Amino acid sequence: MSLEDLETQIRPAFLAALAGDNAAYRLFLDVIGARLRGYLRHMLKRAGRSEPSEAEDVLQEVLLALHLARHTYEPSSPVTAWAHAIARYKLVDHLRRTGRHSGHLPLDDEAFALAAPESQASDARMDLVRAMEGLPERTRRLIDRVKLQGGSVAEAARETGMSETAAKVAIHRGLKAMARFLTRTRRSD
Repeated sequence: MSLEDLETQIRPAFLAALAGDNAAYRLFLDVIGARLRGYLRHMLKRAGRSEPSEAEDVLQEVLLALHLARHTYEPSSPVTAWAHAIARYKLVDHLRRTGRHSGHLPLDDEAFALAAPESQASDARMDLVRAMEGLPERTRRLIDRVKLQGGSVAEAARETGMSETAAKVAIHRGLKAMARFLTRTRRSD
């Protein structure tokens, strides 16, 4: 998918998300997350780093930064350029923080444009959906609200009619159950 096509797909979703559309926001995060994952893996490999979990760690930082900085987006500029700039800064910060920055890391726009979403990301999302399906409804809602949407435990507990302590326990147990499911899934592959 070209950058133009990507922009055409995610710009309306992001603008709708800024207006409060949660489904549009999830679509935006899924699509831009897949593109940024490919970009970060590519750039980390160019920097001599090939551990997939490192790209995932940086991606989580980038997605959080996008969320926290969404009010800074200027609607007249491309969403892809805005997201890419944030990803570049987070990547450089990560390399500096880990003390393994070689001093020269080419951070070109071409790498972002060529970075295609990886099928592993789609597979991982499917695994996550299947792991969530195995949980009780209330636990799914808690994990979705707190871990995926970034809400507070207090809000999620109120929404599900639970105490904060009970919500924390349910989230912890749910995440453990998901981890067991994902471990079994990976072993069978």
